[in-house]
Amino acid sequence: MGQGFGIESHGAHRHGAHRPPARYLVVIDAGGEQIARLFDEHRALVAEFDAGTEEVAVMAKGLAPQNGADAAEWDQALASHSARERASADIYLLDL
Repeated sequence: MGQGFGIESHGAHRHGAHRPPARYLVVIDAGGEQIARLFDEHRALVAEFDAGTEEVAVMAKGLAPQNGADAAEWDQALASHSARERASADIYLLDL
């Protein structure tokens, strides 16, 4: 019998390249709910969560948002959003 008391031990740590850091915080309406999306420098989605969380306020503290995500560089990243949702989005450039 193992000594793990029913809990598996963690696998070996992967020593590869880490995921790039989040560069943009986008707060956008999604069907009536505000969501926060984190994107890397290539505008690839890193994470998505409720914009009402404390973490959003902490990340955006002291940063001035750019209003509207209707520029062409956001077309692919925010393709699931309507033009109205994109126009009212707030984009924060995160400090690295």
